[in-house]
Amino acid sequence: MDYSATAGIPLGNTTITVSPLGIGTWAWGDSLFWSYGKDYTETDLHAAFNAAIAAGVTLFDTAEIYGLGESERLIGKFMQTANQPVQIATKYFPLPWRITAKSVSEALTASLQRLQLESVPLYQIHWPFDFLMGQRTLMAALAEEVKQRRIGAIGVSNYSAGQMQRAYDMLASHGVPLAVNQVRYSLLDRHIETNGVLKTAQQLGITILAYSPLAQGLLTGKYTPDRTTTATGARRIDSRFSPTALAKISPLLTVLEDIGNAHQRTPAQVALNWLMAQGVIPIPGAKNAKQAHQNAGALGWHLSPQELNWLSTALPRA
Repeated sequence: MDYSATAGIPLGNTTITVSPLGIGTWAWGDSLFWSYGKDYTETDLHAAFNAAIAAGVTLFDTAEIYGLGESERLIGKFMQTANQPVQIATKYFPLPWRITAKSVSEALTASLQRLQLESVPLYQIHWPFDFLMGQRTLMAALAEEVKQRRIGAIGVSNYSAGQMQRAYDMLASHGVPLAVNQVRYSLLDRHIETNGVLKTAQQLGITILAYSPLAQGLLTGKYTPDRTTTATGARRIDSRFSPTALAKISPLLTVLEDIGNAHQRTPAQVALNWLMAQGVIPIPGAKNAKQAHQNAGALGWHLSPQELNWLSTALPRA
């Protein structure tokens, strides 16, 4: 299968379709973890936005807590000058003091105002926290927003197989499908293949959005034991970027590079293409036009069955 930029991937059992590759915008406007304003600027992000949509990558995933709303505000601003439609996925954070359905409505309203939209194609629950509201109240509130047409589809994020099943059942009682579960998934983090999440999603017709699809850059080939590239941002506190940890993944990086050379693609593009072959939608980050353009190079070609197997077996399964 070719993953062309014009291909429409349905979100679960809904009529909403999105590009087969998206952009994750955790770093957009975030100065706490990602050094926004120091290592990159609004101008860089606007260029990334434009480069992505020019390449057909029109799905942008954000959240109300990214940059404390700044990610949504930036995307809302950028969309005002976009020359084609884009699709936005954002997220509701279940803060402890949000205990009523009204809290959900107010949070969605605030996100829509920052995004300068009347509705959003996909609205996700960021974490499966219960606190005082409870999942049943939360799902009922979201189902009502679908009926009010302020949400196109409902998603969850970081939900286990059991939690996803319960959310699916609760929404089904309101006649609304659960469309998405956004989880961490990459060649270096394949837990959803063994913990039931991927299997359950496939059985229920739920689309998987894969965040950290390049493992925070580990799959780009930029970080190796013999290179002196300094990890920045959230990577500074990630033990996976230590020389010892990097040495352990070198067999996979070698396979990525070899396959990339055969296709005239980068290791990152190979890693993203592998994910699309698993039937999921990767949402890598991009902080400038170059990175957005490089991400888009994962589209329009395919890995052979043998290459997919090489990648899947390059490291012992976690």
